[in-house]
Amino acid sequence: MPSQLQQAMAARVERGDFPGLVALVARGDDVWVETAGVTEFGGDVPMRRDTLFRITSMTKPVLAAVTMMLAEDDVLDLEEPVARFLPELAGQQVLVRPDGPIEATVPPERPVTVEDLLTFTLGFGIVVGPEGEVDPPYPIVRAWRDLDLRLSEPEPRTGLGPDEWIRRFGSLPLIHQPGEQWMYNAGTQVLGVLLARASGRPLGELLRERLFAPLGMRDTGFWQPADRVAGLPVHYQTDSATGRLSRSEIEPLQVWSAPPAFPNGSAGLLSTADDYLAFARLLLEGGVHGGTRLLSEKSVAAMTTNHLTDEQIAGGGFFLDGQGWGYGLAVTVRDDEVGGPGRYGWAGGYGTDWFTDPREDLIFIVLSQVSDLLWNGALPEFSKLAYGTGRERPGEA
Repeated sequence: MPSQLQQAMAARVERGDFPGLVALVARGDDVWVETAGVTEFGGDVPMRRDTLFRITSMTKPVLAAVTMMLAEDDVLDLEEPVARFLPELAGQQVLVRPDGPIEATVPPERPVTVEDLLTFTLGFGIVVGPEGEVDPPYPIVRAWRDLDLRLSEPEPRTGLGPDEWIRRFGSLPLIHQPGEQWMYNAGTQVLGVLLARASGRPLGELLRERLFAPLGMRDTGFWQPADRVAGLPVHYQTDSATGRLSRSEIEPLQVWSAPPAFPNGSAGLLSTADDYLAFARLLLEGGVHGGTRLLSEKSVAAMTTNHLTDEQIAGGGFFLDGQGWGYGLAVTVRDDEVGGPGRYGWAGGYGTDWFTDPREDLIFIVLSQVSDLLWNGALPEFSKLAYGTGRERPGEA
């Protein structure tokens, strides 16, 4: 008999909310994988357990984990100024007002640190206007768009290399004082450049050597072979003008079959359900994989503990929706419609999500390429059903 989660997924596919999805639930050594539908509306390629997805912002926790590995190796220190590795940022000033002219600035009250990048409190990121509008036409928003920094959208990707990208970023003032407010996204883009500089190797190679290879994450990276990329599901989101799901054709699929000019540490990875499970399990098991310690318990605890004040959480608006923020991921700090505090994880803007509930020994991953997953009610529905998976019936791991 299909699980309740499977039934809910199939119902959403049947009514046209998604062409298809893949969901994975893990408790201890037991793993349940549910699939539904196809990779595009009107298509005949079924969603499979090994289907490859653009995981967009689920890239962020991966960057955070590798940052902690380098910190444990004394390659970098979380409390040190980022200008040690990124001298292009040493002269950044701070806007007097977020909506003011970029020439009207004051000096920073303190340097931006590596930890500020992890906690998204560096003073720069996606701007939310007073009416909730994302990236309103403030001078600073126009300036970063003119510089082709691609600070908000995963695609189309910037053609800039990391050195030129960080040089242009450093020519802009910060929007807020370092440590003052939580601002989404830019922190891990900057962090990706810093990690490559600190380690002396391209970001993709660093992630593969320190994380993907040890965890057996063969299908995860900033690019994949052309035969794998050809199977990427189509991305859809609701067109605000028509109110209907619309196919996004921002970039051709083949761009994912070669290394990008700028490996985007905020949203650039491809992955699968089982690959991401390996990463999630590393954190749940306190940094140990297959009997080998890759990350200290202290580092995992730092990643998965809230570092924000109540005021900073409130300032995170709809991005945080009342959650706290650890290093590269969200941490629930109070009861919500899915469960209690202590759950951690993050979503991707193309319609993916992961959370781990340590109290329940539970990992849940759901992968689609429909951005509406994040606001059409499916995510809380699936998440609540994940808690019952494996309890309602014996399953096959």
